[in-house]
Parts: sequence; structure tokens; C-alpha cells
Amino acid sequence: MQEKKNIFDSKFYNLNGMNQLYIEHIYQKFLYDSDSVELYWKQLFQENKNYFSVMKDNLKNDIKLNSHDIDNNNLNIFKLIDLFRRYGHKFANLDPIRFIPQTDKLKKFLLLHGFNFINTQKNIYVKKILNKNNKIHSLKLIYEKFKKIYCTTFSIEYMYIDKISETSWIQKNVENKSNRFVLKKQQKIKLLKQLVKSEIFEKYLNSRFPGTKRFSLEGCEVLIPILHYIIRDSIKKLSSKIIIGMAHRGRLNVLVNVLNKNMYDLCNEFSNTYKPYYGTGDAKYHFGMCSKIKIKNKIITVDLKPNPSHLEIINPVIMGSSRAYIDKEKVFNSNNILPINIHGDAAIIGQGVNQELLNMSQTNGYTVGGTVHIIINNQIGFTTSNTKDIRSTEYCTDIAKIIQSPVFHVNADDPESVIFIIQLALNFRYKFKKDVFIDLVCYRRNGHNEADEPSVTQPLMYQKIKSHPTICTIYSKLLELNKVIDATYFNDLKVKYRNQFNINSQNSNHKILNKIIISKKKRNILSNLNINNVQYLAIQISLIPDSIKAHNRIVKIYQSRYDMAIRKKLFDWGAAENLAYATLLYQGISCRLSGEDISRGTFFHRHAVIHDQYNGINYIPLNNLKKIIGKFHIWDSVLSEESVLAFEYGYSIDSYNTLNIWEAQFGDFANGAQVVIDQFISSGEQKWGIKSKLVMFLPHGYEGQGPEHSSARIERFLQLCSQKNIIICIPSTASQIYHLLRHQAFNIIFKPLIIISPKSLLRNPLANSTLTELEYGYFKPIINEIDLINLSCIKKIIFCSGKIYYDLLSERRKKNTIHVVLIRVEQLYPFPKQEILNLLKLYHSVHNFYWCQEEPKNQGAWYYIQKCLTSISLYNINIQYIGRSSSAAPAVGSIFLHLKQQKKIINNALNIH
Repeated sequence: MQEKKNIFDSKFYNLNGMNQLYIEHIYQKFLYDSDSVELYWKQLFQENKNYFSVMKDNLKNDIKLNSHDIDNNNLNIFKLIDLFRRYGHKFANLDPIRFIPQTDKLKKFLLLHGFNFINTQKNIYVKKILNKNNKIHSLKLIYEKFKKIYCTTFSIEYMYIDKISETSWIQKNVENKSNRFVLKKQQKIKLLKQLVKSEIFEKYLNSRFPGTKRFSLEGCEVLIPILHYIIRDSIKKLSSKIIIGMAHRGRLNVLVNVLNKNMYDLCNEFSNTYKPYYGTGDAKYHFGMCSKIKIKNKIITVDLKPNPSHLEIINPVIMGSSRAYIDKEKVFNSNNILPINIHGDAAIIGQGVNQELLNMSQTNGYTVGGTVHIIINNQIGFTTSNTKDIRSTEYCTDIAKIIQSPVFHVNADDPESVIFIIQLALNFRYKFKKDVFIDLVCYRRNGHNEADEPSVTQPLMYQKIKSHPTICTIYSKLLELNKVIDATYFNDLKVKYRNQFNINSQNSNHKILNKIIISKKKRNILSNLNINNVQYLAIQISLIPDSIKAHNRIVKIYQSRYDMAIRKKLFDWGAAENLAYATLLYQGISCRLSGEDISRGTFFHRHAVIHDQYNGINYIPLNNLKKIIGKFHIWDSVLSEESVLAFEYGYSIDSYNTLNIWEAQFGDFANGAQVVIDQFISSGEQKWGIKSKLVMFLPHGYEGQGPEHSSARIERFLQLCSQKNIIICIPSTASQIYHLLRHQAFNIIFKPLIIISPKSLLRNPLANSTLTELEYGYFKPIINEIDLINLSCIKKIIFCSGKIYYDLLSERRKKNTIHVVLIRVEQLYPFPKQEILNLLKLYHSVHNFYWCQEEPKNQGAWYYIQKCLTSISLYNINIQYIGRSSSAAPAVGSIFLHLKQQKKIINNALNIH
């Protein structure tokens, strides 16, 4: 349901938060006497009553609408309150290791704006500003009230938000509730227990494994009660799953004290005899865990995803995983999932993937109804603490302003304020479906890791930290002072948890983490597709309703596809690809396609979405098929590779019944997402046991478009191949892409699939296939010679892949060359050794073998293929190279030089002089 517009939406973009005070004053006068304002304002208010309804309610709650209220005194009230709302965070006591009172600075600041509180004692008539009706107060008392709201151990930045519904909600909830927020006695004791357990956990590990890296949470122990509160709150608000992404700091603490990881298992990971449960394993502070947590007969799943050392790259993965969970349901409901990203202060502002992530967060195909961002702001990045070195903004959270998300700053040494802020932030997220940022200002008691000595580079900071009491000491003394606990309770609690950790670390309760559960209902039905259904689906996705006025070029394309469906024409690439999706949807497999221009296709071949030329309405044939079970999602993404590919990887690991595809605009651009490829796609299973069936389309082909529009960097993907971790294919016909996609969707072995897809080949008639080949065929890792060649005439065999095959084929036919056999390698990895062995039996008398490629010698598949083919010792193959010389750049920039090089390659391969 679309949110009701308000005065700060697009129609009234000029009436932003900076002008709110002025607008409220004019609107107040209008409500009392409509003729008392200028004609422009009168007409604006009268014509847009719905837009101003929120402001009307707000004014009724704030100031009594009466003639004697419209004076300078009430304007001063608005001005003073507005200053606190905008700038109060600058004077709040947020830093636990400095904790410098800001009152004097605040008074100087307000004095510059005309407020002298010693002399300003004039009584004024107000309503509800101080939570009391019809009371006489002075500006000084109002000053005291709002100082306690905005300049205490928490403060909120939000006045840059344009939507008055959001700013009014924050004002109502923080200004009317903050002074009344008090935890009950049992809640305070529970909070202390969680803090003590967090602190003792770190001390226990330090005593058992001194100097060993663990990335301690000490200085921000309050993160543990934060997560416990979020879990309890989520159960109340219908969330059935929480997905967490975080880097190293505090991860071990979270695993044990939130997700209930067994202490024996954790301590075993510290030992010299530890063996990983799968593959290579990973550092202990990279692992994730999925737990079901029961609270009062209700169960919630909490899933902490594993994370590499690239700190912030997990964030879009978490969003993708969350979106997969949302898309599983029949109705889009983001309240059933809560994504949480836990950041470091230096990382959130320092790493560009976060800007990409936030830019993507509210777009149609990628929104998850708001992410909770918790910043462990320990005010240092490894060894750098000077803000002039670490960022160019005042706060590390200033990045939140690009999507107008509120920022909740809070002192981590005031746990009760932290709980209030978390409660407020969560309520905002659920109401407005928007990201929220909690700036948890804390410190780091140890170095970057426990083997580090921080005072070498931060001597003054660590002098203060060494003398600063822990949060447990601070809070326990406060509770003792307020008679909540007695003098011995705190020490007894520490002994109790120390003993618990010691006992649990000795007892094994081993469970294998991250076990992949595969849906059984879609296995072994690859052959269940009726042949008649294939043609029926091909016809259905080729029809455009009369109500849709498509572009003339699209009409011709779809008419051509209809002719393919009724066997008048051969299937081209785009038609075969779309038919593959149709058959999968028919068989109950959903499809999600994502990429910068994926709905049309960068190379004008897919056209999965038809745009009406008169009204702009989108029509998607694959979403209008009858009797389909699966869902079809196709999203043109933001102009990003790293965040979008990470999002799709996250989607793929939690959506096992979906064919999940990401397409690069050009294959070259995938190098902008190299972190995702290296750390997740190629190695995630080996490190963490996380399986994915993500498909990457990487358009590749040398057509003279220059160094950045030619190569998908095949050599990089091949270098990552080992232990059957991924599949790399270069399909060369329409039927091959059709069968490859279907095979990937139904394959019970979960592996990422890298498809080196074509560009000009998309419209090459030689690559087209019959409907019969689609109906009865299968994917072929190797394609033998297709022309009739006398075996006795053969002198050389050329192996190749992709577009260059058709260049060789066309020239060979043109020159009537009869001594060369062309064999296509359609699957590079895993290398189809047995298929090639079987094929070579036909050519046992031939001894001249070549690999021909378009790419430079140091790139492409040459070095990989050379090793693979020479390892087939049975035939003692000596493989030779035909292609471009080694080069630092992938391709030349001149089309004329490119054509000259290409001609030379073809002539050398076919011995044409």
C-alpha cells in the first residue's frame, strides 16, 4: 500500500525541513484566520488539505491555537526547540572515555542565536510542550526540558529528513517518552546479567588463550543486550527471522552469548589439534551460525552469516538473503524478516560498498523494508584515530543522510539509554520500512587484536581507557546505589558466569553448522516436461496483447519468435533463453534476473519486458503465462557491480528453488565486484560450507570495441578453479544456453555457474537452433566437428571456444579448407576430460593439435587448456597456440587494428597465406 503523500514529498520539494518552522507559523495563522495570510499561502493550504493534515495534528498537540499565541514568544519557543532538534547532538555526552560536559558550549551556541537564559524568565502560555496542559512556563524551563532530551547520553539526527510524517513521529516519541522511559527492576537485573556475561566471556578467553586473536568486544559489551532486546522485540512484531552481518569484533561473543554456540566447540577452534568440519575452513572469527531461539513458546531464527576479512562486503549479502526470504512468501511482507548489519566506525564510512548498498536499498528489486545498522564506534580504525585522517565528515554515520535515514547516537556506557534508543529505532524501522542507524559510541579496550599494543600509536587515548571502569562496574554501582542489587550481587554474578564458561568448555555438544537443506520437491523432474508443453510455452511468451502498444522493432522481434515457436524459423539466443525461463516457471522453479540493463539486454536481445509506447506500462510475458507455479522476477539494477552481485549471492544461498542470475553490462565490468567473486562465489563452500547456484552472465567477445568492452577476463575465473568449486561454460548455440540454464536449475549439486555469454553472436544465424534441439537435446560440454570432413584428409585439430569458432567456420567454408577440424570446448571447468578422450578416438591418426583464441596469449584460456590437454597422457598431445601475442591490455582500441589482428589469427589457424 502506497504511503500517503505529505507536504515534503516531490510536489513540495522546496518546503523542506529547513523551512518547517516558518511554514508551521504561517499555517498556524491560517488555521486561526484564513484571511490573515497571503493569497499564495491561502490557496496552497486550501488546495492541499490532505498534504497538510499531519502538520495540523502536530500543531494541535504542540501549541494552543489561539490569537494570543501568535506572537514572538511562541516563535521563540519554536526557534529554541528547533535548535535543539537540529543541533542537540553536537552537545550531547556521547563519548564514554571523554564524557566532557557540553553545557557551557551549548549556552554559548544558543547565545549566538539570541537566547540568554539568565535574563529570559518571561512567562508564556503553552500547551503540552512540557507534557502538562495549560501551564505557565518560561523559556528557561523549556531549555532544561529539551537539553535533557537532546543533549544527554543519546541524541538523534533527523531534521534533514524531508518527510514530515517521519520527523513528527520521532519528535513525538522522543520528546514525550524519553523522560518516562524507565526499566523495571527485573529488566535492569537482566540487563546487568547480559553485560556481565559478555565481559566475563572475553576475560575467560583471554585467560585460556592469552595473546591469541579473538577481536574482543571489550569496551562495547552492550552489543550483547542490544541483540537480545532485538530478538525479543522481533517476536512481538511478527519477524520470524533475523539475518545478521558483522565483521570480526565481538563475533565470538555474539556466537556464544546470543546464538548459543557451544563453548567446547569454540575452544576447540583455538586448539592446535583443531580440524575444520569441511574444506579449508576459516578463521574462527569469520564463521557464522544459524540458531532457533525460543522465547515464551515462540521461536525465531537468528542467522549470523560468515564473513571474510573484507569487512563491509557482507552487508549487501545480508540484504540479498533477506529479500530471498521475503520473495518466498505469496505476499510481499518485509515485517517477517529483520536484517541487521553491524559495522565498525572506520569501515562504514570508509568502504564504498556501503554507498552502493544504501543507494540500492530503496529500489524496487532490492528493498527489504529497512535494515538496522549498528555501528560499533570505538573511535579508531586499526591504528588511526584522528578524524582528519579517517574521514572527511563529522560523523562516521553521515553516509546515512544520502537516503535520509535517522541516526541515533548513544553513549555505550549508558545501557538503559541504549535500550531506549534501540526500541525507538526498531519502531521507526517497522513503521516506515526504512533503514535506521545506531551510532554506538564506545571504545576499544585492547588493540586491533589481542597481539597488538595500541598505546604505541594512541598513547593519550589508551591512558584514558586503562583508567576507565568497565560498563559492568559502572552499571552495577548505579544499581547498587539505587537499591536494585546488594553489594555482593555483582561479584557473585561474575563468579557464576566464569564457572559456567569453564564447565561448558570441557563438555562437547558438537553440531555441524551451516548445513544446507535442499528442497526435495524439485529434484529429478528435469525430464517431466512434456514436449507439447515446450511449444505451447514458446507460443505463449511470443504473444503481445492488443492492449499493449509495443515499439515497432519489438513487434518484429516477437513476431519472429512466434515463427520460431511454430517451427518456421530457428530459435535465436534471446528466444531460447526466454523459453528456458518459461519451462522452469511451468515446472515450479522461480527465476530472478538482475543487472544494469537486463530486462532489455545490453545487446538488445532479451526483451523480457515490453514497454508500452503510449502510457509506459510494462508488460512481462513470462509473468502472464497460465498454469505456472514459479515466480519470475527481473530487475534493472543500479549502476553497481559489487553491491548488486553480493546481493544476488546472498539471495542465492537462501533461495534454493530459484534460478538466480546476475548479468554484467559487459563481462569486463565484473572486475568491479572481484571481492565478491574471490571471497564468496569461488571459495564460500570451502571456507564455510555455504553453497550457491548463482549464475553469472558475462558478455565476452572481441569485436573491436576496445580494452574495456572485449574480455570477461576468463583467465581470472580459471585461476580460481579448484576442487570443483565453480562451473565455467562458454555456450555457442541457442540450444546450449537453453539446456545449460535448465540443467543448472535442476542440478542437485550446488555450484556457481559462470557463463561467458556472447555479444554479436546473439544474432549470428549460425548459432541458432531448431525447436527439436530444444525439446530433445541436452547440454554438451564438447561439440565435435559439424561439417562432413574426410578423416583421411585431416592434418590438424583446432580446439576453441566462443565467437572465434564461427569466424573460423565461416572462413573455412569460404576457402573450402578440408584438412582442419574444429572442436568447441563449451565447458572449461570442470574440464571434460572423458568427453575429449572419447572424441579423440575418432582422430587417432592426427598429431597436430592447436588451441585458437581471440584473447592475448597471457589471457583467456590458453595456459589452462594447455595444461589440461597435455595431461591426457594416453594420446601424448602436444598442443600449440594460435592467437594474439601477450599484452598488458585485453584488446586494442582501434577497430581497424583489431580487424587486422583478427584476420591474421584466422589465416594462421587455417594455413591461409
